[in-house]
Amino acid sequence: MYDALPRRARLRRWLSRETTGGALLLAAAALALIWANSPFADSYRSLSELTVGPEALHLDLSLSTWAADGLLALFFFVVGVELKHEFVAGSLRRPREAAVPVIAAVGGMLLPAIVFTAVILISGDTEALHGWAIPTATDIAFALAVLAIFGRGLPPGLRTFLLTLAVVDDLLAILIIAIFYTATINLAALAVALATAAVFAVVVRRRWARWWMLLPLGLVVWGFLHASGIHATIAGVLLGFAVPARPLRGESVARTDTYDDLVRPFSSGIALPIFAFFAAGVSVVGASDPLAVVAQPVVLAIVMGLVIGKATGVLAATALVTRTTPLRLPDGVGIRDLLPIGLLCGIGFTVSLLITGLSFADGVHTDGARLGVLLGTLLSAAGAAVLLSRSARRARATASDGLSDGVSDAGSTGPAIDGDGPALGYDRGR
Repeated sequence: MYDALPRRARLRRWLSRETTGGALLLAAAALALIWANSPFADSYRSLSELTVGPEALHLDLSLSTWAADGLLALFFFVVGVELKHEFVAGSLRRPREAAVPVIAAVGGMLLPAIVFTAVILISGDTEALHGWAIPTATDIAFALAVLAIFGRGLPPGLRTFLLTLAVVDDLLAILIIAIFYTATINLAALAVALATAAVFAVVVRRRWARWWMLLPLGLVVWGFLHASGIHATIAGVLLGFAVPARPLRGESVARTDTYDDLVRPFSSGIALPIFAFFAAGVSVVGASDPLAVVAQPVVLAIVMGLVIGKATGVLAATALVTRTTPLRLPDGVGIRDLLPIGLLCGIGFTVSLLITGLSFADGVHTDGARLGVLLGTLLSAAGAAVLLSRSARRARATASDGLSDGVSDAGSTGPAIDGDGPALGYDRGR
């Protein structure tokens, strides 16, 4: 009995680490790819299409839909809590400090959309234009995991820049989903969802609030938002924004921290891997013409958007704003240092796969788009890993030389990236 709590605490901490979340995502995606292209591919498709849920409530959904609409809401709740913290007490509370990565995020979303659109128009496959938003997204958990693994010893300013950029990227991706991928809206269901969210916002601020009181309210918000026609994952963001980001009534810890600690292990350890498993199962070997899937223009458009568009958009926007305005990058960080950060932003994965499912419901371009997301993510992650490893070795060598010469590091702006922190990129006083 006495050993159980420490063991659970260690498991929760392990699941909350950036490196763990990235590894589980990769493992789930790899398993799906292998299974979907194995002699047992039919069983993978049957599992994905297995329908469960109450038909009377119109929730008789396939397992793949439950993963995308249901489990992914946990991930978006964590994103919502993170955004709330950043706007109230984090890097986004001071606009002057956040301005450069915010503008970089906008550039890193505009250029991939332009690159995608240009490639599709040149190819003539105009039916694929609906997927223009696929390469605009950044998987914040995966990107931070790669930075944590390969960027040990680099200045903390890089991590802060990536975190702020990725948080804004997530917010813009959420707005894109809400605005461009919602066909019709049931206003009555939406009203009930918003009213219940308001009740949630009141209850979550009470001293007596507990997670088991909030969970039923969250499920009602999710259910009615799903019924309204708006993608149900938005419920997670809405509820995350409702959580107070400053300590209340003498509490030592903000409730954004409390509920992030509570939900994050389930998000990174269960929800995201299961979603990746059902979303990444691209069948190429089993297709009647595998080369036709690979040769789809949407594959090239997404790969170029993620690998070239993201990095170029981030770097170009940053260079433009720092050279034409008084805004500057953090101390110790230069434009050239941001190339691996730009490549990290090309890791679309989770959100890109989600937008893929929303873009191509007919299935004509679905496999090609998923393949493009996986290839673009892999190339971006590999390129970033190589550049980060090289920069980290150079930084460690410089630090070693400085210490051997008796140089003090008292002027450091903060701890270097060590890869062992929680997936959330800010220090919350743990």
